[in-house]
Amino acid sequence: MNRDQGHHQGHDQGHDQGHDQGHDDGHDKHAGHDPEMFRRRFWWSLLLTVPLVVTSEMIMEWFDYSVSFPGMVWVGPVLGSVVFWWGGWPFLAGGAGELRQRQPGMMLLISMAITVAYVASMATSLDWLDLEFWWELGALVTIMLLGHWQEMKAIGQARGALAALAELLPDDAELVDGDDGRQVSVAELDVGDVVLVRSGARVPADGEIVDGTAELDESMITGESNPVAKGTGDRVVAGTVSTDSAIRVRVAAVGDDTALAGIHRMVADAQSSSSRAQALADRFAGLLFYVATVTGIVTFAAWTAFGDTDAAIVRTVTVLVIACPHALGLAIPLVISLSTAVSARAGILIKDRLALERMRTIDTVLFDKTGTLTKGAHVVTGVAATDGREDDEVLRLAAAVEADSEHPLARAIVTAAEERGSVPRAEDFRSITGRGVRANVDGVELAVGGPALLDELDTGVPSELDGSIREWTERGAAVLHLVERGEVIAAFALEDEIRDEARRAVDDLRSMGISVALITGDAQQVADRVAAELGIEDVFAEVLPEDKDRAVRELQERGSSVAMVGDGVNDAPALARADVGIAIGAGTDVAVESAGVVLASSDPRNVAAIVRLSRATYGKMVQNLAWAAGYNVLAIPLAAGVLAWAGFTLSPAVGAILMSLSTIVVALNAQLLRRVDLHPDPSDG
Repeated sequence: MNRDQGHHQGHDQGHDQGHDQGHDDGHDKHAGHDPEMFRRRFWWSLLLTVPLVVTSEMIMEWFDYSVSFPGMVWVGPVLGSVVFWWGGWPFLAGGAGELRQRQPGMMLLISMAITVAYVASMATSLDWLDLEFWWELGALVTIMLLGHWQEMKAIGQARGALAALAELLPDDAELVDGDDGRQVSVAELDVGDVVLVRSGARVPADGEIVDGTAELDESMITGESNPVAKGTGDRVVAGTVSTDSAIRVRVAAVGDDTALAGIHRMVADAQSSSSRAQALADRFAGLLFYVATVTGIVTFAAWTAFGDTDAAIVRTVTVLVIACPHALGLAIPLVISLSTAVSARAGILIKDRLALERMRTIDTVLFDKTGTLTKGAHVVTGVAATDGREDDEVLRLAAAVEADSEHPLARAIVTAAEERGSVPRAEDFRSITGRGVRANVDGVELAVGGPALLDELDTGVPSELDGSIREWTERGAAVLHLVERGEVIAAFALEDEIRDEARRAVDDLRSMGISVALITGDAQQVADRVAAELGIEDVFAEVLPEDKDRAVRELQERGSSVAMVGDGVNDAPALARADVGIAIGAGTDVAVESAGVVLASSDPRNVAAIVRLSRATYGKMVQNLAWAAGYNVLAIPLAAGVLAWAGFTLSPAVGAILMSLSTIVVALNAQLLRRVDLHPDPSDG
């Protein structure tokens, strides 16, 4: 599979999965729809509904005014027909789809109500009935369009994890042909070809180094934050980056056989196996459809049996129209829209409404270490020197040697030295590929590098540094040595810096009864150090991408509801597999696209904030649905005429008033979400 095919296939698969998931979550009610379509139809329907309301005899009677002009009798039939057929078309098409699938939901309930209202109103305009619903038809379509517009905005349009994965591969590769090289498309590479990967470039295909040595950034595959030294005979993976030197790689796998393609497939599998839960409002709507239909049939039969055919028609139409209150259509979308706005102000972007709903049930949070609990950038955490030299002195010398290097560890040395004072200038800088760097400082030749440098120079570590280096190594720190005239005079420990917010994030979750675990591709001792500092007991270290995915699945099989927090490509399968995937926004595109929630601020404390918001959001959803359902519990029997024997019936006008009041209650209740404190002060209790 070439790159373009992979890109398009990833895009198509991501689209199809998004389509399928939308189908499962809402009975395909938004197939082919987007927020812009609902927005446009909402505003036009609102514009057309205003004259329907103003010219309604019912409204004029309520507010004691009169409007009359030539042709006013055609306002309802003409504008009402436009609102019904054009504004209501998404619901009519969605309702037909739900009917074909025998899965009634919100779309079928809405289409039934507006169809009955339209037919009854048109019959009245033709003097066949005396039951006009033009203004109610317009209001119902307009408010439902508003609700679905807000819902679609809240869901958002993801670009797709699979397309983002394909984009990690370069477009071109430098194919070595004898002593020459030429640019070719990655799609043209075959097994056995030799390609030149320059410093800073990505490896275009899985293969084996046949010439050169370099340190490769493999964090997108392994999660390991330290660049890995590679030499002749070592395998390299497509998408990884050569950080310091050029290498020649013989291609061993292309297309579907690469490690990146394997992750691609895992993401696809995990996404296709994600929860098939329906939206809560759709379940209510499905039930309400059956209730309204049965009640309508019983109502018509009962009034006909009593010999009052006109009353049978009026009562039945009234039941079917008011069975779909505006409040039910707004109950969930309003809450979702407000919750996404509240969360966005806190640096939390909700991509998947079901992820937000599920977050309240999470009992285990798996944090990826690198870039999530840690900053993904090394800092100097230890300095040891020989012969009584000052720490600041040897640090400045090492920084002078490293000043012209772009290696991440070199930048950490330079940054630490600059914080302590000025850094002297070095001359004759040169890189020792895969081992370290050399330079002259004040006429003295110095070198900085790891254990490979000491092997190159055939020198050892002085005994007075042994203790410090052993301690650093045991906790997984990277160790660099400063060599002067062939002798090691200092050593430095460099470690991935833990985020200041990480401890509070862990404490917050544990106080809410949620277990916290750490999962990483780093070495066991590195993971143990971070876990010890943060008070995390469950640690999964040296974990490959497929193992992260498996770890999430095993926790789920034990009955845990799992949220995965990560930022790298290697986290993508686990993010997609988890009940809720949470991506740190500073991470790669694929991690962001695989997740249902994105922490744009890169603050892990927001994981607890999501839980609080989810619980508050769910509470508001239940309350709003209770209001909407309560309306129907009262209105449908009264509309059917169960109290007609006592002289009480619910007229369409009164039904409309109750409908409006129910909508107002739902809207005001949803606004209370703005008062939710996502980051309460722990000192407050």
